[in-house]
Amino acid sequence: MNVDFYSLGAAGEVTGSKHVLEIDGKSYLIDCGAFQGSRAEADRKNREFGIDTDRIDGTILTHGHHDHCGLLPLLVKKGYKGNIFSTPATRDIASLIMMDSANIQARDAIYLRKQAEKKGEKFNWTPLYTEQDAIQAVSQTIGISYNRPMNIGDGVMLEFHDAGHILGSAMAHITVKRGGEELRILATGDLGRKGKPIIRDPAIPGPAPDYIILESTYGDRRHDSTNNAIEKLAALAKRTVKSRGRILIPSFAIERTQELVYYFHLLTDDGVIPEVPIYVDSPMATNATTIFQVHPECYDEEIKSAFIKHHKNPFGFNSLHFTTSVQESKALNDHEGPLIIISADGMCEAGRIQHHLIHSIQDPNTTILTVGYMAENTLGRRIRSRESEVKIHGDWFKLKAHVEEINAFSAHADYVEAVEWLNALDTSRLKGILLVHGEKKAQAAFKTYLEEHGYPNVQIVQYGKTYEMK
Repeated sequence: MNVDFYSLGAAGEVTGSKHVLEIDGKSYLIDCGAFQGSRAEADRKNREFGIDTDRIDGTILTHGHHDHCGLLPLLVKKGYKGNIFSTPATRDIASLIMMDSANIQARDAIYLRKQAEKKGEKFNWTPLYTEQDAIQAVSQTIGISYNRPMNIGDGVMLEFHDAGHILGSAMAHITVKRGGEELRILATGDLGRKGKPIIRDPAIPGPAPDYIILESTYGDRRHDSTNNAIEKLAALAKRTVKSRGRILIPSFAIERTQELVYYFHLLTDDGVIPEVPIYVDSPMATNATTIFQVHPECYDEEIKSAFIKHHKNPFGFNSLHFTTSVQESKALNDHEGPLIIISADGMCEAGRIQHHLIHSIQDPNTTILTVGYMAENTLGRRIRSRESEVKIHGDWFKLKAHVEEINAFSAHADYVEAVEWLNALDTSRLKGILLVHGEKKAQAAFKTYLEEHGYPNVQIVQYGKTYEMK
């Protein structure tokens, strides 16, 4: 058999996951995500698809984050007619993400056209895809539950295992059989962490893989402990009550928002913090929370025990409010503190969080709390780096708000957690580890750490370079 691997995205960078397994001349796409960064660079990279769709025999989607599913509508727009395989929860999450992306692009086109007309400039930008393309991508998606092996090609078996990253996230265990030969490849997607609320810990898949395609987002950083993070969350809430200010939390609509709601629920129930008005100001996060409620099969035992068996809603309590309209969102800017606003986009590149930042970033009674990864060249990274001035919607604003950071809420395993997970695997057949989905500095550090801990055959995947799997 001839099996090769190459990457068309998230090689030496974090977003835009798009990888290809070539199996005896047939191509299987693993994820089809959008690149996120500066507008011009993101648009260019996302339009340069990298592979003809008629060469793809099947597509595997590990989870529903935009940087893993966001170009599936473009894939079908370019003529892909094949199946897209994911877990049922990922199908629902990805549908939400892709439709939202199509809507944002449509609104951007209208806004940018008006701006160009005002300046007397030509305007020829078009969205990558439409809502109809997103609907078509969902219609081609087949839901496969965890631990249910399925043939997706001649002698090619796919089995999903829980990655513990977000609701429905999966590692793809791919077994290739030719005659008496068998090759096993484990693609982690985004690897989660132990002890996260709501969802289960990352699974320990078997049988033993020959190759592991491993993410490396936090290859050079450790996460804070969850207990310290919850204490900091409580302290910030108390400080905000005292100053009658506000906390702005740019948060990914999927997983991070629900996790924050869960922790605020516990802190309020236990009387650790007073009842501070908390607003989830993100239509996507509101819809995603509904998807969480209809997929309890992905919950861990702790949340089932604490909430489900006692008929409580882990995503709803007296202090919590979900905004539904633009008018309600705008009204929050005139709302007297104290209050907490959780709003998307998690990297501050789009969405309602930008409008809240415009209103409050120059207010010293505001705290901007970052709770997740911020890619290079994003507004979120500039705020987290505490640049003195940042540009939002074409205007410059002085950063006078407090900026705080909590790393413990990350849904990615750090380098120590990733090696602990590897150590629990059966690695008796392991021939190599291929590192993807990480910035170059993090990947170099992670490769060294892996080699120091008994994993000598580690390669950092380069864009477009082919890696033979024997």
